[in-house]
Amino acid sequence: MSGQKTFDVLIVGGGPVGLTLALALAQSARGMRIGLVDRRALSVPKDNRASAIAAGVRRVFEALGVWPLMLGEAQPITAMRITDSGVSDITRPSFLTFDGDVAPGEAFAHMVPNRVTGEVLLNAVQDKIDVIAPAQIHGMSVDGRWGRLALADGTELRAPLVVAADGARSALREMAGIAVLGQPYEQMGLVATISHELPHAGVAYEHFRPSGPFASLPLPGKRSSLVWTETTAEAKRLLALDAEQNATEIEAAMGHVLGSVKLEDTLVGYPLRLQIARSFVSQRLALVGDAAHVVHPIAGQGLNLGLKDVAALAEVVVETIRLGLDHGSDDVLERYQSWRRLDTSSMAAMTHALNALFSNDIAPLRAARDLGLELVDRTGPVKSALIRAASGVSSNGPRLLSGLPL
Repeated sequence: MSGQKTFDVLIVGGGPVGLTLALALAQSARGMRIGLVDRRALSVPKDNRASAIAAGVRRVFEALGVWPLMLGEAQPITAMRITDSGVSDITRPSFLTFDGDVAPGEAFAHMVPNRVTGEVLLNAVQDKIDVIAPAQIHGMSVDGRWGRLALADGTELRAPLVVAADGARSALREMAGIAVLGQPYEQMGLVATISHELPHAGVAYEHFRPSGPFASLPLPGKRSSLVWTETTAEAKRLLALDAEQNATEIEAAMGHVLGSVKLEDTLVGYPLRLQIARSFVSQRLALVGDAAHVVHPIAGQGLNLGLKDVAALAEVVVETIRLGLDHGSDDVLERYQSWRRLDTSSMAAMTHALNALFSNDIAPLRAARDLGLELVDRTGPVKSALIRAASGVSSNGPRLLSGLPL
């Protein structure tokens, strides 16, 4: 393959963020030529993992017409129980509980298997976009009103706007010379899907331990998704154990709240870090998802932040196209960045502070934070505000986050 291909928007990265953006643009600006580039052939994820989709972000999928196709295998989170204990504590008192809905009949989050999200989005964009995959990008350049991608096979792709949805190690971000701020945590995230003896009743549990939070998030049936934070040294020890040994460790970490457990897949670990791009935009380039920001999983907001990026970027691009203006210009990209920068920075700061506050076994600090949790638990308006913030519901954000079409 060689030659030049021209598009209105080029999206690099075929994960859920890139696919959702492609779908939003294809549905909202008829006739738009969208190219999606990925270094691997696009396929449905084969893992058993799931992601928490907050209520506000779920409305993005509703506005795009794909939520009903995900709902059959989604599990609403109907309540959350937050506990805190030290290494030697026998009991785990519940200091903070969230019950009920963010709105009548509307759960504040759903757990959706990654396999389902990927399959639904892939089917939805079929015949609406051009997929260039597998393809290796050798370079990016800007020439006037064009962003240009040079592929390894000699093909050149060009568009007024290029979007980097290519993950935390974004090649496009590096090609654009955008630096990142942040730091590695001395922690690893361990993830797995388990089946368990007792029903979860739609309850998510988050137990704060000295090494980091341990969360079990409900899936359909007697199954849950684990997001387990450990010190790097302890995580490596756990990853070396067999399935039965891991199940024993998980039961103990959970406080046996769901009875005996079995692993449905292999425990997988990944290093945790805080990483924010110094700029979310460059000439003819916008960063979305993990290419723009990586936060601690303590609040389960990683994918939600990326889909909020999609809602904001899609809106400014579609509005500009309808006016017949240049949708990759600096002022358009700056509107996107200003819309997303504060929310992203606030979430990064919050998750960083929560991890620092709870990932320790200092008795006076534990006493202070537990008192704070109890006070929040007894103050209805504060709890309601926290639920709405975590759910991503907003009346003044991008239209897609309110479930409205562009």
